[in-house]
Amino acid sequence: MSATTLPATPRAPFIAGVIRLFREKPLGAIGAVIVLVFLFSGIFADQLAHFGVNQISPVNRLKPPSGRFWFGTDHLGRDMYSRILFGARLSVIIGLSAATIATLISVTLGIVSGYFGGRIDMIVQRVVDAWMSFPELIILIVVVSVVGPGMFQVIGILGLTFGIGGSRIIRGAVVSVRENMYIHATQSMGASTKRVLLRHILPNIMAPILVLFSTRVGAVILVESGLSFLGFGVPPPAPTWGSMLSGTGRTYMYLAPWLALAPGLCLTLVVYGINVFGDALRDLLDPRMRGSR
Repeated sequence: MSATTLPATPRAPFIAGVIRLFREKPLGAIGAVIVLVFLFSGIFADQLAHFGVNQISPVNRLKPPSGRFWFGTDHLGRDMYSRILFGARLSVIIGLSAATIATLISVTLGIVSGYFGGRIDMIVQRVVDAWMSFPELIILIVVVSVVGPGMFQVIGILGLTFGIGGSRIIRGAVVSVRENMYIHATQSMGASTKRVLLRHILPNIMAPILVLFSTRVGAVILVESGLSFLGFGVPPPAPTWGSMLSGTGRTYMYLAPWLALAPGLCLTLVVYGINVFGDALRDLLDPRMRGSR
């Protein structure tokens, strides 16, 4: 067999997708780079941080940004740059993990409810209605107060909370796709339910799934900030961007504005990067948009 007829390697589609992302969606590529930078910063925070995450130095309390303290120091003399790096490890991991769990729950419930319909759809939707009738913050506070605060507890609770509510969006997309002629043609040809769901339903609802995931990441980080403000998030002294904003950032906002600006800007950049990257993936992976091109 000649070299020109060799089958493509498994990595070729991924590399081609990355090249297409940078060529056709430069803003989405910038968002992907932003997210990867913060993920890299969180993973290698131990090597990138200048000081320990809770290294206290009363002599250096409330120092403004400088060559030694890039983001300044807080009221205990802790380096804000180092705490931002370790906070990225917690805030971004919590956001991505909880959003992934929430998306999986939403997709599972939405596909089952929207595709099969009938009694299954009625039962699932009544459970979703009952769940959505309760205020999310009240549910979160009650559950966290029972299981206790912690990173894994927060991830599981936020994933379940956002997942059940988001299933309504996926269900609507599945119901719309289910009525298309190609779905009926596939069913009439004897295709199995698994094949119809994986080869025809799922690719055509990828756009709302990606948008749902990207919006859930930012929402999870913001809700985690609210829980940290109320004392139900990740317990101190573990640094999260939400606890920095609601704690020292709010208390010393006028005296030391960098305490709120640093975590606030990081939170804004991460949410923006995830949103534009999700929009780019939606345009690249949606079969209907590929066909229109």
